[in-house]
Amino acid sequence: MIRKITSLTALLSFILLMLTSVVLYIAPAGRVAYWANYQLWGLTKGEWGNLHINLGVLFLLAILLHTYYNWNAVIAYMKNKAKEFKLFTREFNAALVLVVLFSLGTYFEVPPFSIIVSIGESISAAAEKFYGEPPYGHAELSSIKTFCKKMDLDLTLSMQRLIDADLIVENSHQPLKEIAAVNQTSPKKIYLIISPESERVDKTFPSQAPTGLGKRPLIDFCQEYSVSSKTVLQILAENDIQAREELSIKEIADNAGKDALSIYEIIREGLNKKANRP
Repeated sequence: MIRKITSLTALLSFILLMLTSVVLYIAPAGRVAYWANYQLWGLTKGEWGNLHINLGVLFLLAILLHTYYNWNAVIAYMKNKAKEFKLFTREFNAALVLVVLFSLGTYFEVPPFSIIVSIGESISAAAEKFYGEPPYGHAELSSIKTFCKKMDLDLTLSMQRLIDADLIVENSHQPLKEIAAVNQTSPKKIYLIISPESERVDKTFPSQAPTGLGKRPLIDFCQEYSVSSKTVLQILAENDIQAREELSIKEIADNAGKDALSIYEIIREGLNKKANRP
């Protein structure tokens, strides 16, 4: 009976594990999912992730028990025709080659493994375009007060707009995520209420680079001018410049063998091209 329960548990958990894998494969990036309160079949991306982890643990335990109950069969797979134990049998070698092939193919990003990854990235990118990106990383965790300060919004007016929209708000120290959860909406919609698109002034990087350019982290510029850090990183990548949002402009420039002003111009020109693209 225990053996049957173990086998069926392994089978069912495997099926559900594959389902959660597909969902997480097509879901938008975390920053977008949390910002737009992305849900599929009533579950958020975080909840799908938690389900995936726990199902993975259940599957692992079931497989270990399944291996224990079928140990004689496993050993039999590793015996040659003379019934002598041999680890590297023809079947074992074939299985090992498949695992190594998939692992190295993924690591070195060669087709068809890179294509699988690219398809997932393109699906995720399309979702990001549909749902929209937050103005900065983990913006949903910021309090209304902090968010308004970073986005150059009037705090008093923003609070009044939330009240006028019949939203439940305790104080300006509440995180956007908490306000959204209480009012069954998304942090993105909170942002749209306190900063209507019709009233926003599009900010672009000025032609004259600001003072203290080299010392400031890239993320600071993105937040100051309400530009997606992912977009800026993409522009730099298109110019063969590797960067991270927490690095300063000078660090990015040094790593690329350029000066800070050159990096700034590359970003500014890239943003202007994207803005003028039909």
